[in-house]
Amino acid sequence: MDLEVLDSIKHIPTECFRTYDIRGPVSATSINANLAYAIGFVLGEKARELELSEMIVGRDGRLTGPQISGALINGLRDAGINVTFIGEVPTPVVYFATSTLPIRSGVMVTASHNPKDHNGFKIVLNGKTLDTAGIQDILQRIQNLTPCEKQITRGTYKEISITDEYIDFIAAQIKLKRRLKVVIDCGNGAGAITAPKLFSKLNCDVIEMFCTVDGNFPNHHPDPSVPENVQDIIAKVLETKADVGLAFDGDADRIGVISNKGEVIWPDRQMMLLSEAMLKEKPGSEIVFDVKCSRYLPEIIKKSGGRPVMWRTGHSVLKAKLLELGAPLAGEMSGHIFYNDERWFGFDDGVYVGARILEILANDSRSVSEIFDALPNGFSTPELKLPMPEERKEAFMQKLAEQADFGDVEIITLDGLRVEFKDGWGLIRPSNTSPYLILRFEEDSEGGLERIKELFRRELLKIDADLELPF
Repeated sequence: MDLEVLDSIKHIPTECFRTYDIRGPVSATSINANLAYAIGFVLGEKARELELSEMIVGRDGRLTGPQISGALINGLRDAGINVTFIGEVPTPVVYFATSTLPIRSGVMVTASHNPKDHNGFKIVLNGKTLDTAGIQDILQRIQNLTPCEKQITRGTYKEISITDEYIDFIAAQIKLKRRLKVVIDCGNGAGAITAPKLFSKLNCDVIEMFCTVDGNFPNHHPDPSVPENVQDIIAKVLETKADVGLAFDGDADRIGVISNKGEVIWPDRQMMLLSEAMLKEKPGSEIVFDVKCSRYLPEIIKKSGGRPVMWRTGHSVLKAKLLELGAPLAGEMSGHIFYNDERWFGFDDGVYVGARILEILANDSRSVSEIFDALPNGFSTPELKLPMPEERKEAFMQKLAEQADFGDVEIITLDGLRVEFKDGWGLIRPSNTSPYLILRFEEDSEGGLERIKELFRRELLKIDADLELPF
């Protein structure tokens, strides 16, 4: 144990220890090398208690990645863990490594789609993504760290590359019946390491956008769930008359899809297509989705012979539910989609999901726009973000639940408040990853959508008249 590092941790940023990962701004009082060392050390102790001795580590392209991952690795090794570093990779490559190598544990140093000055950690321990309890255990262990007199043999360190194996594994199982012209927008994130190579190997006509890793994210922020971040790829799809556009977030575990007409195909509509295809192979299966998804998704699942399961938002909690049920498919509105069948391992991977989508599209003679036009659709908003400090979110939501009057409706409290109207719904829930409340609305008609928004606007402003509502 590095006692100087231990002594230097005066402030532990508890707000960075979130529902399913650890992330926040890199600073002297938040995510930094000393905290990364402490996380590595206590994670190493936790692993050894489970009689584990090895750990995979990877990092994305953020500028602080080398410093933060280096400190994490030192902490793991000082706790007696042998570290295998797989370099600069997308998050799913770490998951792939822990699924295909004898080493079943790993840490990805990434802040996903957070701002460029942030960083963080996604953790897999003995094949399971750490959930809320696991993340809080890491925090408590750091808070209780004391100098250790016991001598621990320092763990070893080696570097390997598994990226080519990952690409080859996917390419061997995905077969496209016709050649597709595909625009790939990696947003200068880590997906640039795998996506262009994979889709070229699948014999696609690949048009690359921002496929150089750059932690400054100089072109647009790597988060395809935000409409302004997909304007470039929309323009490129239309300009090149491409069949489809695929956009990835900063660590490539999420995907955005653009049709040949430049329409954004939101992930819940992607899930409609994927569910139909999956239920042809596995009729009667449960399909899991989060509370932010369209009410048309469970209708499609039922119509296709499946059993819809609504669940809480968050990639680790959704993955845990998927594995608990043995379901073959799960997805959430943010773009995390999980395959758990004979062909994949149950983790979220935007690039892999992109390949499965292309496989379905290539098997259909219709255009992408025609395929999705055949699915039910209403009027809806994307995810809307209402800024709110972390320390206020819980009390605000509690007050809203107690005082709001939405009339004669069904209210689902699985994750925040999802208010079900006759022909639509509205949702408000606290973000797990950032200081926002997240809202989304859907209705059969444009006028109905505006009525639901106005009702939410009224009830929210009753709680706090100074809110700067995003709708």
